[in-house]
Parts: sequence; structure tokens; C-alpha cells
Amino acid sequence: MDSQKALTFINKLLTNDRQVLNDLEQKLFLGMWEGKEYTEIVNDGFYSTQYVRDVGAKLCKKITKHLGITVTKINFKNPIIVGYQKYLEEASLFQEPIIEPTNPPLKDESHSDHLLQQNHNPFIPQRGRIEDPQQFFGREREILRVFEVLNSNSSVALIAEEGIGKSSLLWVICQQAENYLQLPREPVFLDLNNGVHDEDEFYFALCDKIGIPESKGYRLTRNLQNKKVLLAIDNLGKLIENGFTRQVRDQLRGLAEGRDASLRLILAASEPLDKLFNDSQDNGKTSPLAGICQEENIKPWDEISARNFINSRLAKTSVSFTEEEIIQLIQESGGHPRKLMQLCYQTYSHYVDSLQ
Repeated sequence: MDSQKALTFINKLLTNDRQVLNDLEQKLFLGMWEGKEYTEIVNDGFYSTQYVRDVGAKLCKKITKHLGITVTKINFKNPIIVGYQKYLEEASLFQEPIIEPTNPPLKDESHSDHLLQQNHNPFIPQRGRIEDPQQFFGREREILRVFEVLNSNSSVALIAEEGIGKSSLLWVICQQAENYLQLPREPVFLDLNNGVHDEDEFYFALCDKIGIPESKGYRLTRNLQNKKVLLAIDNLGKLIENGFTRQVRDQLRGLAEGRDASLRLILAASEPLDKLFNDSQDNGKTSPLAGICQEENIKPWDEISARNFINSRLAKTSVSFTEEEIIQLIQESGGHPRKLMQLCYQTYSHYVDSLQ
């Protein structure tokens, strides 16, 4: 069984659950099948080594879930071969067609199925953080500005309303840190909406992500003394809820001050930090995070960016929007990325429905 045949089998297996491997996952699949290291498989400089490892681990878990046999990078081929043999036996019992690799895959599908696959709606995801670099669009200027600030030994706060894409931008910056930071730091992504409800859980999550013993206060400072971390905190507004005090923000500032600080911060919030925390009214003290972070306001896309986004998503399909539709989509969304994505998804769906 060669790698292409195995890849075709796994893609078919996942299609039943409407999951397909993206380009990076397919590249990792073929590389792991040949026993290569991650750095050998992906060496284009766009992905960080840690990100590639994470995608590879998730790919193994995904295949394990659908194959019913444990798949790891070390033992990658054998479980898939065993699963394929089991598939062949079941296919012969139920007289199902045997999978054979083609290039491009699955050319023997019916015309309508091929058309549906070709015109799979590209305007996804409609909600949530984008973690696939191939789905992330634009923001080159914002990314460069953020790294300019980080390389000047300052921290950054991304400020934008909900749905603008600050969480996705925060994620991409973490993936690009290895390429753009002048002084290397380990990127650590912490989403406060992911089960963090009070200060104890915050410190536990922080230490767990960094890989140090659970601690806070001086013990945390001591445990971080040999670390250089780029700490990205998403949904920062969580820190204003009950269970959190100013002490957390004071310690983050203390750990992030100075050229050789253990932490360099990049935060994502829905409003300016001095307004979000209102620490200036706390005995007249300066807001700790507002005082250390340079704020970058992330704005909606302009017309050119919105047009380029629409065209880039349509490029690999057989669908084209009319000029009138594009103008209406941009005007109705106001360049708001999430709204534009949702409106484009609806428009695209109408086209595909008319083809069926």
C-alpha cells in the first residue's frame, strides 16, 4: 500500500463525517507515512515547529477516532494498513466499491457529486477563531506593526469589537513569532474563555501552558526567571469578572517590564484597557496593563481588502459573484469580516443550490 492510496483511503473515511484533510494535513500525512521528521516535512518558514507538531498530533487523533485503531507518528503506517484491510473485507461483504487512488482523488464520482465537491462553500468558518493559516486572510500591515512593537521590547494590546478577527490575528502572530521576533521567545496562547473562571484557574492555566510548576506571586517570578515567553491572552475582558482582582494585572505587568523580562504580552480585548478595567479610579493608580501595552486598533476591512477577500475565496471554485452582488455585500457588511463571511456564505449557497 503506497502513501497516495493510504491518503485516499483516509480522506474517504473522513468524508463520511464531512471532514477532509487540508493541504498542511495532507503534507504531514504523506511525510509521516515515509517516516520523516516534522522539520523535513514542512520547511517553508511559514509555520512554526510547535504549530506543525500540534497539527500532526491532532491529525493522528483524528485518524484514530475514525479508524478505531490508535495511530501515532511513531507507529503511523501499520494501523492504517490494518484499517484498510478491514475496510476491504467489509466492502466485499456489502459489495461496496474498492477505493483506488486517483489524481485528483475520487474522479469516478458522479457529475453532481463532483460539482458539489468542487463548489464546497469556501466562506468558512463563519464564527470562531481561525487557526488554519490557509484560511487566514490579510492583516499584513497589522502583523508587521505588532512585531515592530514587540521587537522594541514593548507589549501590545489588540483592540477591536467582536467579530473583527482579533482572536485569529492573535493566533497567527503566535505562529509567526519564530520568524519575526528578533529575540526568540516561546509563544504561549491562553484563551480565558476556555475554562478560566477565577485567579487560581488563571495561574494554573498559565503555568500549565508554559510548562512550569503551578505558582503565583514570587514563586511564579522565580519559576519564570530562565524563561522567555511571548504570552498571548485572548478574551482579556474575562479578568473583570468576579474572582479576579487587580493583583493579576499587576503581576503580569511586573513580569513583562524591561528588555529581559520573562514575559512579553500580546493581548486581545474588545475595548481600550483603561476603559475595560477602569483601574485609574482605583486610588488614583495607573492601570497596569494600559501602562505597559501599546494599543493597536483593528478596524474593519476597507473596500479593496473586502474585494480581495471575496475573490481569493472564489478563486478555486467555478462560482463568480456579480459586481452588483459584491458592492451590496461590502456595503451591507461594512467591511466587518465576520458579517462579510456570513453574507458571502449565504450568497454562495444560493449559487450552489441553483446548480443542483
